[in-house]
Amino acid sequence: MKKIEVIQNVLEANETIAKQNQQLLDRHKVFAINIMSSPGAGKTSLILQTLARLKGRLNMAVIEGDVASTVDAEKVQSEAKAVVQINTRNMPESCSLIAAMIESALKDMPLDNIDLLLIENVGNLICPSEFTLGEHKRVVISSLPEGDDKPIKYPLIFIDADAVIINKMDLLPHVDFDIAAFRRSIEGLNPKAEVFQLSCKTSEGIERWCSWVLEQAETNAAKR
Repeated sequence: MKKIEVIQNVLEANETIAKQNQQLLDRHKVFAINIMSSPGAGKTSLILQTLARLKGRLNMAVIEGDVASTVDAEKVQSEAKAVVQINTRNMPESCSLIAAMIESALKDMPLDNIDLLLIENVGNLICPSEFTLGEHKRVVISSLPEGDDKPIKYPLIFIDADAVIINKMDLLPHVDFDIAAFRRSIEGLNPKAEVFQLSCKTSEGIERWCSWVLEQAETNAAKR
């Protein structure tokens, strides 16, 4: 029972900070998306495409979460209004961003000049599903080379998603990935999730994704 109590206390503390983060974002009319996936699924590529397509329509900032390095932050810094890198190595929770990390990062953000905050979580299909950050929407990316069984193996992260992206559609002729089976799995787990089929390499489907992001940001702003 002690172990259960400890875990519950950690999650409750995280939830409290996450709510405070969202309240802060709401006061500044910032719409936040938590982007999650396994390593290499295309989080940074999606962020770069989003920044390029919505530039001039939204002021955008990025929080990059990685165990180590600043590689991804360096890739997006020229396109975003602000970028904060979080390295989780040597932190109590290294396999996921947690709300306290976002709380700290937001202190370095010009929130009055930001409309959209894209949070790239640590590459992992388990840990990020446990910790809310204060985001308004959760997005999960699954790429074709990973196989179509990920929703079955890691259901929680898909159950909680507002949108699911099937990335690297340009590789479909070269890999064994059953699109219909994947979509059936998502429908069974989370019928309300929006599903996007896209390729960050060829830009297939990017316009629809960016239209959804813009619509969600505008809807959120109208509520404030």
